[in-house]
Amino acid sequence: MTLAGRCVIVTGAARGVGRACAVAFARAGADVVALDVGHDIEGVPYPLGSGSQLDLTAELCREAGGVVLTARADVRDSVAVTAAVERAHDRFGRIDVLVNNAGIVAPSGKVVHEVSDEEWALLLDVDLSGAWRAIRAVGPIMTAQRSGSIVNIASTAGLVGYRHFAGYVAAKHGLVGLTKAVALDYAPHRVRVNAVCPGNIRDSAWVEGRMLSEVARSLGVPVDGHETAFTADQPLNALVEPEDVASAAVWLASDDTSRVTGSVVTVDGGFTAH
Repeated sequence: MTLAGRCVIVTGAARGVGRACAVAFARAGADVVALDVGHDIEGVPYPLGSGSQLDLTAELCREAGGVVLTARADVRDSVAVTAAVERAHDRFGRIDVLVNNAGIVAPSGKVVHEVSDEEWALLLDVDLSGAWRAIRAVGPIMTAQRSGSIVNIASTAGLVGYRHFAGYVAAKHGLVGLTKAVALDYAPHRVRVNAVCPGNIRDSAWVEGRMLSEVARSLGVPVDGHETAFTADQPLNALVEPEDVASAAVWLASDDTSRVTGSVVTVDGGFTAH
């Protein structure tokens, strides 16, 4: 499939699944806007993607043949998100795809009554409201074009519960609900909205991923053996690769899925089939 001539915004693009998505879209011929906060956030107990990592994502996209624009924006900041979208629109003349990937998995690892107001608010502000802000910024452009595809990177935590991850589970369930509601809002304008729900994703070196190791840390699972522990729950006996999620996002953005909207695609090795 080809996405030549289309402009794609990927949030949380500095590393991990965001980087994999940005590179996959570049390989498909799209112009890529790689957006990331580019620095740590108070309250998140692990380092977030850096500016240098965002620059590396852009370099990898160019090596894949894409034209790339980088943007620094915190998805908690409506003004910054809107400015980044406007800059992208000015540069490329259109916005065809939004991949809402920016997210955090912690602060977590606590029984729900031990979660503070600040911890709860932070997870929902980034993982749920951040996606809503990006949708709100691209919505007027896509509806005016009468075309577009929004792909929300949710999680199996948007479909089932996980012990000691109440905030993350609530945010991802909300993101699945947001996907379905916005799909109905935008269907008359031919703008499609779908969600991808990945399972446990391997911390692949080339994307500098670290989310699975952070889940392990939150649960008290030894990081040096966490892949084996998490693989035990996968019917396919393998962790999800970042490229698996990226391929699903590219597919949902392509003309091959022109009648797919409001859908939830699981990329979880069969985990939620239990």
